[in-house]
Amino acid sequence: MITRIRNIRKELEKGKVLVVYGARQVGKTTLINSFLKTTKLKFKSVSGDDLQLGIALSECTLESTRDFVGDYELIVIDEAQKIQNIGLALKLMVDNYPDRYFIATGSSSFDLASKTSESLTGRKRIVELFPISQQELSMENSKSELKLQLESILVYGSYPEVITSVLRKGKERVIKAIANSYLLKDLLEFEGIKNAKVIVNILKLLAFQIGSEVSTKEIASNVGIDYKTVMKYLDLLEKSFVIFPLTGFSRNLRKEVSKMSKYYFYDTGIRNALISNFNRIEDRDDVGKLWENFLMIERKKKNSYADFSTNYYFWRTYEQQEIDLIEENSGKLFGYEFKWKEKNTKAPRLWLETYVNASFLEVNQSNYLDFVL
Repeated sequence: MITRIRNIRKELEKGKVLVVYGARQVGKTTLINSFLKTTKLKFKSVSGDDLQLGIALSECTLESTRDFVGDYELIVIDEAQKIQNIGLALKLMVDNYPDRYFIATGSSSFDLASKTSESLTGRKRIVELFPISQQELSMENSKSELKLQLESILVYGSYPEVITSVLRKGKERVIKAIANSYLLKDLLEFEGIKNAKVIVNILKLLAFQIGSEVSTKEIASNVGIDYKTVMKYLDLLEKSFVIFPLTGFSRNLRKEVSKMSKYYFYDTGIRNALISNFNRIEDRDDVGKLWENFLMIERKKKNSYADFSTNYYFWRTYEQQEIDLIEENSGKLFGYEFKWKEKNTKAPRLWLETYVNASFLEVNQSNYLDFVL
């Protein structure tokens, strides 16, 4: 069992719904079940897949709420987004039973967020669960052991079942199954999404463009759909925890590029499964892309688990001066350039001239653990 940083016991609060988001197979149910095995609270755990439950809860009456909550101290609803009117149903529970605890999980934030945003204003706490982080692995592995596992993480990713699989073939089989069986399930269940092939083609194009600015109009032309549909699909892929965007940083300096976004995958294994490339690092020509994606998502995990709020950007000028990641927090700017092999990269001249108090650091194999841990 891999110890997770998120601790359900510490996150729970009476009179609020703990909403746990995360992609399928990242361990949401395992995390909650581990907590339920140790809690002394009298609990009721159900799934949104239960049709009869969904019908009963969606009635949203005081009677249906009372019948459902009963004398339980803790209510857990897995895959809550599948229940119609779940936001209102949870609101009724919280308002009528402020001394109880409530947990709702969802693998697609576009459904659950939209169904709970207004209803649960001030009544929820949101936590996001990612594939296994380097921080979590460091709890039982030394830094030297983490470095030995690096190639495997870059190639196969860090979903829990991938991490716990021993052989390369086993890891490949697992990540392929996750990509093929679960990756698009939420999207295809969502109203109006019927063409899985188009979505896969969009993801493949993004997989080859990691680290580069993405033209959505070019994607639309390549996959044969209109620009607005591409934007819709990208938004849904983001909200179902497949990809996330990075926008350009600009403070109105005319030479800065800021219109197009870059896209990264929540897991490098999913990215490699989409393009069917599980070659070893020495046989790849895209290790720079994998390295950049890996560091980007690990940094995101680190800050999220620390509940540390920061804005993420990339920085580039029309003169081709660029920085892979800019973090903006506490009124300061922090620039990071990602290099697979140490190159002692110097900060771009225009960056130093324009943002005098900003910092700059090259992140490579020798110092990356300090960056992600």
